[in-house]
Amino acid sequence: MSIITLTTDYGLRDHFVGALKGKLLSEYPEANIIDISHEIDHFNTAEASYIVEAAYSSFPKGSVHLIGVDIELGRNTRHVAMQWNGHFFICADNGTLGFLTQKFVAEKIVAINIHDRLPEDATDLDVFAKVACHLAKGGTLNVIGREIESVMEQTELKPVIASDGSSIKGYVVYIDHFGNVVTNITKKMFTETGKGRNYEVTFRTGQHNIRTIFSKYADVVTSDTYPPKFYEGQRLALFNAAGNLEIALFRSNPATTGGASSLLGLGYRDAVTINFS
Repeated sequence: MSIITLTTDYGLRDHFVGALKGKLLSEYPEANIIDISHEIDHFNTAEASYIVEAAYSSFPKGSVHLIGVDIELGRNTRHVAMQWNGHFFICADNGTLGFLTQKFVAEKIVAINIHDRLPEDATDLDVFAKVACHLAKGGTLNVIGREIESVMEQTELKPVIASDGSSIKGYVVYIDHFGNVVTNITKKMFTETGKGRNYEVTFRTGQHNIRTIFSKYADVVTSDTYPPKFYEGQRLALFNAAGNLEIALFRSNPATTGGASSLLGLGYRDAVTINFS
């Protein structure tokens, strides 16, 4: 079974997603095409990186993950493909893979160089579709690109660990359907830096501090005396299934009462800090 996943900022109103699937199926009719998300904020490479990282490991090895966010080839932007742990990732070298490689080391990265082998009117999506189908059929990276050592990193939003290990400063990279706020501080960073010390999660100039990071949302219910409904709206922090620090409100509903993002005033790029003592 050959799987190609799609993560884009194209939305579903226009023809772009359908056209991309058509290109893939024209090249490889047996491909199994899976949508991860087409609602990435426009040109938001940090959000795309988080979504792909959170989802890719649920797929079998050999899967190809096509990331269609800010993919236009330009003077300072190249197309790249990366292999890691049996998975393949295709995107523009615009920082998307840089966020992923903060967590793991790529096995191989190539700068895609097949553009002159395609028709003159070929689009960026044609290039990505061609590469995705080649890899899904079992093809190698060497055929479609020249090996490179690294990809662009987004240093602006990169988490910063204090030189004395007293803190980790990260940033909001995603706000989910429930209004929960996801940061790029990972459980691995927290464990290796904190070394079992006491800690405090701070944000919004210290107006809302959290001193416990839970394993799951329901852990906020700490008493048998009161029902879970009693705790609705209580703020909490946890490491989510993707291993990222998340700030949430217990059983929040953005459509009615609001979520962590709106009620705590946290948005994309806002800083969140863990201080150790």
